[in-house]
This record gives sequence, structure tokens and C-alpha cells, in this order.
Amino acid sequence: MNSAKLLRYSMQLSMLKQLRSLKLISEAEYQLVEKKLKKDYGVISNITA
Repeated sequence: MNSAKLLRYSMQLSMLKQLRSLKLISEAEYQLVEKKLKKDYGVISNITA
């Protein structure tokens, strides 16, 4: 994965985590979107978990 793509993925994941922490989305919604992001960006595992 090139650095621009990795940065874009990281920013989207960070925003998603903020939505969850502010309780604007549920845990189920978070997991659904996270799974879609991983698929879209070709991420296999989450090393930050």
C-alpha cells in the first residue's frame, strides 16, 4: 500500500473512531464501516487494536 493510500485509510479510521467515541454511531455500525474500509483499502489486520 502506498503512503497516500495508507494516510487516507488512517484518517478515515480515525474519524470513524471519533464517531464511535462520541456515541454518534453504534458499535455494530462501527464494525460494519471498519470492515468495509479494510476491504476497500486491502487491509488484512488491524495492528492498532
